[in-house]
Amino acid sequence: MNSLQILDRLIGFATVSCEPNVALIEFVRDFLGARGVACRLYRDPAADKANLYASIGPPDRGGVLLSGHTDVVPVDGQPWSRDPFRLQQRGERLFARGAADMKGFLACALRAAALAVSRPLQLPLQLAFSYDEEVGCLGVRSLIDDMRLWGERPRFCIVGEPTGLRTAIGHKGKTALRARCHGRAAHSAYPARGVNAIHLATDLIGRIRQRQEWIAGQGARDSGYAVPYTTLHVGVIHGGTALNIVPDHCELELEIRNLPSDEPARLVEQLRADADAVLAQTPPEARGRIDLDVIQGYPGLETPADSAVVELTAALTGNRECTRMDFGSEAGLFSGQLGIPTVVCGPGSIEQAHQPDEFIALDQLQRCDAMLDALLDRLT
Repeated sequence: MNSLQILDRLIGFATVSCEPNVALIEFVRDFLGARGVACRLYRDPAADKANLYASIGPPDRGGVLLSGHTDVVPVDGQPWSRDPFRLQQRGERLFARGAADMKGFLACALRAAALAVSRPLQLPLQLAFSYDEEVGCLGVRSLIDDMRLWGERPRFCIVGEPTGLRTAIGHKGKTALRARCHGRAAHSAYPARGVNAIHLATDLIGRIRQRQEWIAGQGARDSGYAVPYTTLHVGVIHGGTALNIVPDHCELELEIRNLPSDEPARLVEQLRADADAVLAQTPPEARGRIDLDVIQGYPGLETPADSAVVELTAALTGNRECTRMDFGSEAGLFSGQLGIPTVVCGPGSIEQAHQPDEFIALDQLQRCDAMLDALLDRLT
């Protein structure tokens, strides 16, 4: 099977993050198994989901790991002009959910694996396919935890997010938080008898916006990013019961997308100080409570431009341009938690990802195949 045929099969599995991915993983396992490649599955005990790891070549040494996620974002509410889970070609473009983000790379990686079995590899080609990346890089962590115990880890890792096959050496980290604002209910005709939790929440939002303004004006900057500073963002708010009741609860969900040079734990503590300051400005008899908790997060990536893994991808692609991504990936986990030199480099454009009528250009698949063919030559 060529990459286009494999991509057609992968697209047919509607692996939206809220749905199982095991059918796709079992297809990959069977595809590799038919070629004599053993796979290791890391199943989620609470859901019908799994990671997959496979290695082709000498088992006693680390090689190059090709990493990608199998889940895709939802299509609900998007005006698709075609079936999003059926690959359709129009001219030089291939349309489907996940074509760019990032089943195109997975298809190329599987083609490379099928070719690798007949090559006398001196270093192994390794694959890691994960689940639930789109909801916080959650699924891959069971594989990461196991890899901590390995005597021989991969020497390098290439995460195939869509970069137009440019080498991304950095991306921002993300920390998601929930702020629960607790007040005291009262009849709205006597608001002073209660503590308005929505007012607490809006006061906190005001301080978050002030902190964002300070960061944008005076905080750390990196011109390699489209947004060259750390960002704070409130994305969800829920509160109140009825108009004639002083609300006793309000909940916010917010996020930090931090430059690798900004420590997210320090920013979380600053936000907790902001919450304390909101409460301190209220009279003691009207004082509520704000609980600020981290929901999830993943680290940023910062790989030196002169590192060996960057030299490798430059040689494979013929392009020495390095870039940074404002969106996140699993790359920071492989780099930060396992110490594996990691870059992000894959086919397609992030501009098409998550959009209706998502597509990948056919030549991007072909160029990715050429990149991985060159990798096999180096591993042989």
